[in-house]
Amino acid sequence: MVWSSLDNSSLMFVRLDSTDFVESFDCGDADLNDFITNQADSFAKALLSVSYACVDSTCGKTLAFCSLANDKVSISDFNDKTEYNRFRKHQGFPQGKRLKSYPAVKLCRLGVDVSARGFHIGSWMLDYIKSMFVVSNKTGCRFLTVDAYLAAIPFYEKNGFVFLNETDKNNPYTRLMYFDLMDIVG
Repeated sequence: MVWSSLDNSSLMFVRLDSTDFVESFDCGDADLNDFITNQADSFAKALLSVSYACVDSTCGKTLAFCSLANDKVSISDFNDKTEYNRFRKHQGFPQGKRLKSYPAVKLCRLGVDVSARGFHIGSWMLDYIKSMFVVSNKTGCRFLTVDAYLAAIPFYEKNGFVFLNETDKNNPYTRLMYFDLMDIVG
């Protein structure tokens, strides 16, 4: 099925559990397709990540999915303390105790079915995830991080992500990016 239009009111963001099966999904990336159809449940059972699906409630089709895990932005992510201190100062952290890491959630995987491309479902999912950790933040989470495929960098930049550092700028596959949740709080 290819949509000519999509009503956001028909979109549901659903946490997948062991009773949920995504039988067919094609985002154009075999690794991502395999993860959502074959591996997401085992990662959840091992407490390594939690997967969510964006489902069209009118027909039950999975239009997109993502997988989330805990992460941190750490002093070890930077070349030196000076670079880390510049990052800290830019983020406006309280001047109390200086932490060696700050809480984050990792966007491990994100895929949009090819039949649903062009409807901004990936951006809709990112907005939903951001709101999950601002509105219902149960443990403290300041950042959303992602190891962005090089081809996906423009998508993440359009959604407010920036590069964490320059240490991976020559990586031929991914770049570490982050979104500061304070950008939508205040």
